[in-house]
Amino acid sequence: MATRRRPLVRLLLSVLAVVGVLCCGGVAAGAWAFTRSGTDTVGEVDFVRPLAVPPLAPSRIDGQGRRVFDLLARDGRRDFRGDGRMTRTAGFDGDYLGPTLRAKRGEQVAVNVVNRLGEETSVHWHGMHLPARMDGGPHQMVRPGATWSPTWTVNQPAATLWYHPHVHGKTEEHVYRGLAGMFILDDDREAALPLPRDYGVDDVPVIVQDRAFSRSGQFTKTRNSISSIGVLGDTLLVNGTVGPYLDVRTERVRLRLLNASTARIYEFGLSDGRPFDMIASDGGLLPRTARLNQVRLSPGERAEIVVTVRPGERVTLRSTGPDLEAGALADRFAGGRDRFDVLQLRAAGALAPAPEVPAELVPSDRLAPATAAVTRRLEFQGRGVNGRSMRMDRIDFAATRDTTEVWEVENTDGTPHNFHVHDVQFQVLSVDGAAPPPELGGWKDTVYLAPDRPVRIALRFTDHSDPNVPYMYHCHLLWHEDNGMMGQFVVVEPGQAPGRPPTGHAGHD
Repeated sequence: MATRRRPLVRLLLSVLAVVGVLCCGGVAAGAWAFTRSGTDTVGEVDFVRPLAVPPLAPSRIDGQGRRVFDLLARDGRRDFRGDGRMTRTAGFDGDYLGPTLRAKRGEQVAVNVVNRLGEETSVHWHGMHLPARMDGGPHQMVRPGATWSPTWTVNQPAATLWYHPHVHGKTEEHVYRGLAGMFILDDDREAALPLPRDYGVDDVPVIVQDRAFSRSGQFTKTRNSISSIGVLGDTLLVNGTVGPYLDVRTERVRLRLLNASTARIYEFGLSDGRPFDMIASDGGLLPRTARLNQVRLSPGERAEIVVTVRPGERVTLRSTGPDLEAGALADRFAGGRDRFDVLQLRAAGALAPAPEVPAELVPSDRLAPATAAVTRRLEFQGRGVNGRSMRMDRIDFAATRDTTEVWEVENTDGTPHNFHVHDVQFQVLSVDGAAPPPELGGWKDTVYLAPDRPVRIALRFTDHSDPNVPYMYHCHLLWHEDNGMMGQFVVVEPGQAPGRPPTGHAGHD
């Protein structure tokens, strides 16, 4: 095990980084809001635009019984502020973001992805359990003008998933332009519970992204040279809307929160401090409802919360300064002091009744770490994992089908990171040796990594074996991912050796 960097050493390094930047002429122009006192929009947002709700993607059943969707990736332009300044964007079936795909457990789905961009891209189904060849990672690129048609059978619980490009070295750029969307899965267990589920009415996607705009209205990507976590914007887009409000007509509203930012971490709560009911995380429903006042989401994480409102009131979904657990300087320069008003909930004068949220949700099928076939350690430091940067032609390890593994994942460099794995959902066993909090008690595919606080997870690999085509694991702060903080694994049959990944893509060290 590598020697851990002590907090005092990290503090000294942070001080040296600050001094170095100041001695070299300060931070990049336009970054002052992030490096002096932080960004704070609390009480400053004019909620003047109704929240845009992504439409449900149309689908059809083909002759093979598959539910078929069509997605068109294209460039676009949008006036986000209503002042005539058109921002160059990209989206699926529109100028920014994409429609919400929806399917049910047991269905076979197919998605025809048409690329009308001027460059190749990919579409990764974040959180989906599916064959590696259908995963949409950097080995499944779609050339300009081409169509990619992955197909798979949905075999996982109801959950809020999402889709976005996964272009090696350019994921941040493609997501920042607007290429992303939600993918909702349904099942009979979730349908039997008394939960809000009228899409766009009392069951609402809330895709949160931060952006920085130039004077001409274009997206800018000024990276914080001190924190080195990527782009931190000073304007929030919620489903692509600036300053959004949501008209609420029921006593309870279900918000499907998705942190689709490229680097920013949020601490979501309500402006008056009232509690809410968290019912689901990345991989679906929690075993039991968690009564919370705040929930922290790093890039890629999701949380489904149910908010109870009173007739005629207005309450704001807010992100307070997230506790990054990385020390005062790191917190400050990585957004730990930033606060945002996100979305205003406007309750109607008369509200339709809604049942109480049940305390018990779904039975907990816990993995047994004592039966793990192998325990792995993944150390996130610098721009690599276990001292190695991503290479497209290298498989880092193989997992055997129908086995459980335990992974200990640790951030050892003092910079905020998180961890995402493709194909499987995992269960958090411990955080820094302690039992996980309730919000981490369900199935996850992405988890925050505070410095020097190892996270132990259990994963089970079932079906979808392929010795040649890999899945990814990586930091989902996309600037880190693009710069090599990622690795590849394959799932193999018992006794089978890993093969070689597809060629034709260049890696880097």
